[in-house]
Amino acid sequence: MALIVQKYGGTSMGSVERIEHVARKVMMARERGHQIVVVVSAMSGETDRLIKLAKSISARPVPRELDQMIATGEQVTISLLAMALEKVGVPARSYTGSQVAIRTDKAYNKARIQKIDTERLIADCKAGIVPVVAGFQGVDEDGNVTTLGRGGSDTTGVALAAALKADECQIYTDVDGVYTTDPRVEPKARRLDRITFEEMLELASLGSKVLQIRSVEFAGKYKVPLRVLSTFVEGPGTLITLEEHKMEEPLISGIAFSRDEAQLTVAGVPDRPGIAAAILGPVGEANIEVDMIVQNVGADGTTDFTFTVSRGEYERAVEVSRKVADELGAKGVRTALDICKVSLVGVGMRSHAGIAAKMFKTLASESINIRMISTSEIKISVVVEDKYLELAVRSLHKAFNLESAT
Repeated sequence: MALIVQKYGGTSMGSVERIEHVARKVMMARERGHQIVVVVSAMSGETDRLIKLAKSISARPVPRELDQMIATGEQVTISLLAMALEKVGVPARSYTGSQVAIRTDKAYNKARIQKIDTERLIADCKAGIVPVVAGFQGVDEDGNVTTLGRGGSDTTGVALAAALKADECQIYTDVDGVYTTDPRVEPKARRLDRITFEEMLELASLGSKVLQIRSVEFAGKYKVPLRVLSTFVEGPGTLITLEEHKMEEPLISGIAFSRDEAQLTVAGVPDRPGIAAAILGPVGEANIEVDMIVQNVGADGTTDFTFTVSRGEYERAVEVSRKVADELGAKGVRTALDICKVSLVGVGMRSHAGIAAKMFKTLASESINIRMISTSEIKISVVVEDKYLELAVRSLHKAFNLESAT
């Protein structure tokens, strides 16, 4: 018998019929002898609907009241799933985040989990009852409802699995695992049987939407085996786990990409110590996250400083950068929105040379110009024109033989 935490996303809970389908999946897992704890999201689109409703009253809703409101989406689905489980003969009990209780800090709309009281859940499992827990939410030390940020139900599932010392946390969604890249861009993309926490974290941070970044961080920190599965298609999914050094790792596990990129260049700034801090300090103070950075040295004692941000923060970044450019006596700020980021990820990079050269040669053979480059131990990212995104992904996928399992 294994203790398994199953998390079902919004698409899985999108209708009464789908909720009843989830109930049958939980029933079958129990029939195989497992103890099951379930975490659910709100119905697909419900959280967006509630936020829109709140913003019809106020453009900037009071954070405490917004959390109080949007947490109700999961309250509906936990009750419906508990009813559906009872209907198929499985004893079940629903819990909000505060009823568990999932203790968080006071950061409304983006709270972080501090502690989970597992007493009720363990008692239910021992009594043969399936606890159905609301994802995405918790409660602070003063009893106020908090939410964990978008995609936070994944984090709830992993955190519960860690607290319960579960054998596995299963994330059920509308895809049947983690692929070498997005199959909508490269039809030959292959489902991975397993991937390391490190690789999944890189893929999630670089644009892969399969899992929320914080949930992968949590799973890696507490060594919770994580499996991505489809609610609608039977299969083994993808296991996300610790790196096994005895295995011969592939060079590249996957290709991630992001269209959510904007590039800014502060041109002609003085080439002196501290210039990077002078530019990025005000950007950071404006709570704008910077991704890739390149600094060039010119022959005239000046330098061009280039960095990327998300498109949602582009306008604020331009405003801040122009102010900084004026203060530094720079020549101005150049911008580009016609870019995208393409990244190779794989733990095999640690022990194999020539990956970057092969990547650059492949892109050059397709006449794709590289604007920026960033690397880490297990990642190489490049910025290219967004019109070349699909061509870049497909050519790299073929060059690194990712359609093959060997």
